[in-house]
Amino acid sequence: MKKFSLKSIKVSRVLQILAVCVCGAILGVNIYLANAKTFTRNRLPMPFGIGAATVLSGSMEPEMSKGDLIFVKKTDDIAVDDIVVYDNGSELIVHRVIKIEDDMVTTQGDANPSADAPINIKYIKGEIVFTVPFVGKIIDFIKTPVGTIIILALAIALLEIPRLREKKKDTEEIDKIKEEIRKLEDEIKKIV
Repeated sequence: MKKFSLKSIKVSRVLQILAVCVCGAILGVNIYLANAKTFTRNRLPMPFGIGAATVLSGSMEPEMSKGDLIFVKKTDDIAVDDIVVYDNGSELIVHRVIKIEDDMVTTQGDANPSADAPINIKYIKGEIVFTVPFVGKIIDFIKTPVGTIIILALAIALLEIPRLREKKKDTEEIDKIKEEIRKLEDEIKKIV
């Protein structure tokens, strides 16, 4: 009979709980972001002054590529050469500040040949503080209904698979005990 150490069982259980917590956090963030975007019409919700978004074009190549995950920090201190996110009315734009005059800011994508039309500083959501290459594509998929269902199914599987394994193991042990009892009964019948 195979024996499992208490330490391996504890590590397995901790990993299972951790994985379920991560799945739960992802679902919670998805629900929060969906509600924030729906009710406030804010394309970049920034709880605690930090937001995350995905780069949608190659206009900032080679600094950032399409599909990169960016973290944005809300700030009122914008300077020339900062990479900022602003709302142009229909989408979020990630470009570098090239000129500031009073309340008007001019930006340009590093890969673009010309500058953008000047915008009022109030449309700037914040400054890019951190970029993670390619992760935005994964995050965008997880935000979809299909991605959310997959994460939910994964969380359920992480809870159910160990329980089913334990149930199977218990059933096998009971079957072995029954077989041993049957053998003992046969031996007793032979003796008597």
